[in-house]
Amino acid sequence: MDSSSPFINVFQTFMSFPHVASAFVVIAVFSYYFFRPKCIYLIDFSCYQPPDFLRATVSNFIEHLTISGVFDQESLDLQQKILERSGIGDGASVPVTVHEIPPNSSLSAAREETHDILFTVVEDLFLKHKIDPKSIDILVSNCSLFCPSPSITSIIINRFGMRSDIKSFSLSGMGCSAGLLSINLVKDLMKIHGDSLALVLSMEAVSPNGYRGKCKSMLIANTIFRMGGAAILLSNKEQDKLKAKYKLQHLIRTHVGSDNESYESVMQQIDEEGNVGVALSKQLVKVASKALKINVVELGPRVLPYTEQLKYIVSFIKRKWGMQKEVYTPNFKKAFEHFCIHAGGRAIIDGVEKHLKLDKEDVEASRSTLHRYGNTSSSSLWYELQYLEAKGRMKKGDRVWQIGFGSGFKSNTAVWKCISEIDSKDRNAWSDRIHLYPVSGDGSSALET
Repeated sequence: MDSSSPFINVFQTFMSFPHVASAFVVIAVFSYYFFRPKCIYLIDFSCYQPPDFLRATVSNFIEHLTISGVFDQESLDLQQKILERSGIGDGASVPVTVHEIPPNSSLSAAREETHDILFTVVEDLFLKHKIDPKSIDILVSNCSLFCPSPSITSIIINRFGMRSDIKSFSLSGMGCSAGLLSINLVKDLMKIHGDSLALVLSMEAVSPNGYRGKCKSMLIANTIFRMGGAAILLSNKEQDKLKAKYKLQHLIRTHVGSDNESYESVMQQIDEEGNVGVALSKQLVKVASKALKINVVELGPRVLPYTEQLKYIVSFIKRKWGMQKEVYTPNFKKAFEHFCIHAGGRAIIDGVEKHLKLDKEDVEASRSTLHRYGNTSSSSLWYELQYLEAKGRMKKGDRVWQIGFGSGFKSNTAVWKCISEIDSKDRNAWSDRIHLYPVSGDGSSALET
């Protein structure tokens, strides 16, 4: 073909550098728009506030255990000792069936507790934001020890009349860190399903899980777990950015279950007399510290300023060369304004505070949540976030680090950025008594003093 033909001239003109560059720009913009990671927005969340008649004061709790006639004196003394040192106040609650003598641990009691908590928080969230239940595309629930059939997500679908094509998942056996695991599942699902609205439900059923034996490691769980739950509304719709409270920035999952000591640190098992309970190892704080350290090593480079990363690297090298004893602990307050540490117990909070070299005010939300609501398992992180909101401390642009721990053993953490103005007067689970907190140095609030 003649090189001077019109076809060749047109082809050469089309393939000229400006046209090629323009084509690449168009392709790049197209690819970015259609294949960029979708942002996950936290529109709002609701935490269950038990009615006052369900409160279980420390004295009444011990009296109840004594009257039940289940425990010998040594077991009673141990539980009382743990309660008095637990950091849990007189405002924490248990289900109505646990107030019965003897406590009702039947399947119907667990269902009743689950209905009370989840129906309440979901209704609150739907009413507040005028959400049509049929608009929910993804539903995820997590409850470790109560796994009914039909599932918890089926219970919610039935109660609120959700769509038949909803993508639902009921997670069990994943411990107190399962709340963030549920968020991670939604995050992964939203990579595939665009323009989706998701509802996450986090709770633990107290009713069926009381231990009635004499094993010391299994009696601890009797004293620290309390009634609670949360509903979290998430979206990857760009238009929901305008009404969302937070945007998910990072979510890191760490599982150290390959190590036997970690795997056995929190375990449901049967004692010698055939009683079922959850055993908590003496090595729990050590295991949690190990899991958190691994998690932090992965998270640190994503959030810490370069100056803090450099200090860590230099100190690590110096320690290798024997020039110093300890590796520098980065100042995470340069990366986050707020910290929400799972309120699993006073020792857990103390351990993280020491490990990360935080100040007392940094763990205030965690201690206050433990004091008022006890260990509510996977939902405790959301009570802590509501505490910060009720105190008026959460400002637009602030970053909050949620740190969860759970059986397996797992350490899951999430980083959220506040993207709206939070009104501290908005009613939540803390509104009626926020003025009584923080707790004092001896573990009591103004309510008790």
